[in-house]
Amino acid sequence: MASPPSNGSHPEGVFSFLDTDLYKLTMQCAVLKFFPSIEVAYAFTNRTPSMRLNRAAFAWLETQIAKLADITLSYRELGFLRKHCPYFGDEYLGFLQNFRLRPREQVRLRFEGVDEEGYGDLGIEVAGLWVETILYEIPLLALTSEAFFRFVDTDWGYEGQEEKAYEKGVKLLKGGCSFSDFGTRRRRDFETQRRVVRGLVRASKDVSGPGTGTLSGTSNVYMAMESGINPIGTVAHEWYMGIAAITDNYETANEQGLRFWMQCFGKGVLGVALTDTFGTPNFFKAFKKPIQARRRSSAAYDAAKEAVQQPSFAEVYTGIRQDSGDPKEYVKLAAEFYEAHGFPKRTIVFSDSLNVDLCFEYKKVAEQHGFVPSFGVGTFFTNDYTHKSSPETKSKPLNIVIKLSKAGGQPAVKISDNAGKNTGDASAVKRVKDQLGYTEGGWEGVEENSRW
Repeated sequence: MASPPSNGSHPEGVFSFLDTDLYKLTMQCAVLKFFPSIEVAYAFTNRTPSMRLNRAAFAWLETQIAKLADITLSYRELGFLRKHCPYFGDEYLGFLQNFRLRPREQVRLRFEGVDEEGYGDLGIEVAGLWVETILYEIPLLALTSEAFFRFVDTDWGYEGQEEKAYEKGVKLLKGGCSFSDFGTRRRRDFETQRRVVRGLVRASKDVSGPGTGTLSGTSNVYMAMESGINPIGTVAHEWYMGIAAITDNYETANEQGLRFWMQCFGKGVLGVALTDTFGTPNFFKAFKKPIQARRRSSAAYDAAKEAVQQPSFAEVYTGIRQDSGDPKEYVKLAAEFYEAHGFPKRTIVFSDSLNVDLCFEYKKVAEQHGFVPSFGVGTFFTNDYTHKSSPETKSKPLNIVIKLSKAGGQPAVKISDNAGKNTGDASAVKRVKDQLGYTEGGWEGVEENSRW
């Protein structure tokens, strides 16, 4: 569909393949190239377990998930991808034109532990080919959040959302921040994100001049198309998790992920690397290596010479993304890594539970250490509400995730830079930590059920 359907006043649900984060499409492209026959599974976690759906919300969610089977890529959307995402080749775009989701076969919903008032715990499992099921994560999360705020917490309204986003944008721009909207997965609904992006775009037009920041774009490809700004994104933890599970080799998973990614898209394209899937220190061990593996040779000298001539991943990738742990400690660790190896410092994208004040705080630290900071702001943009009946009381967002749980028949895990974001089979998590010599990190922001 080329435009959102309406329920009378505002669109509901998910109606487009582009109503997702860009990195789901880029990863689908890479999976199509390298792992088209791999079977995977995904699991849902509610990090705010006291916030439960009711029967009406669950019924609506079931209906909306079934409707995902009706989505097709429109000619307008295809034209947008060709023009604004030239790294997608004809093979992938041809695949996407003919692609269909099959939720009846691939998605299993559960509504368990229902109490006398009709509230229960939501369970979601997804299984099938990686190249097909990879597009479920963002729609399922966005729909779950929308279901909750349509039927459970209904004490809110859209009034003032665009203006609130405008004011946040003005502050960030006047403070010299480069930032993007990363808010699709936990948005209140489509209409909220549309108003937020509209407000941010208006702010970017009103604030300009020396020293001002930049609205880099939005991770939501449909919103980028609708608003005339850039779609922003590269890769998610899922890419490294899948490769590690398929190969059962966690020591080389980061290196393989970096190399496959570059082989798919080219040097410096979609070049912000996510560092924390198995702990950032472990990632940096791979990041310093040459971008091409040494060829087999009987002459040790030739192999060594070739390795020296090859630039490292850190020199070719355009930046790194911080998504867990203490951001200030992350900057120090990154600075030590780049300086120790003589690599030029580049961009750090911060994307973990940001607000305006934190952007300013991390900007200062990053610049002090010689990096160019950028910020992907999510829930603070697209699910920042108070209750209508009590304007001083925050209408708390859901903190929900869907993560790869299996790939190629093996458990998939993420151990991140702090324990609060570990995901996957507990025994597999422990095995990987022991294997990599992982040290548990801790800081005051680690409580995942209350971080926004």
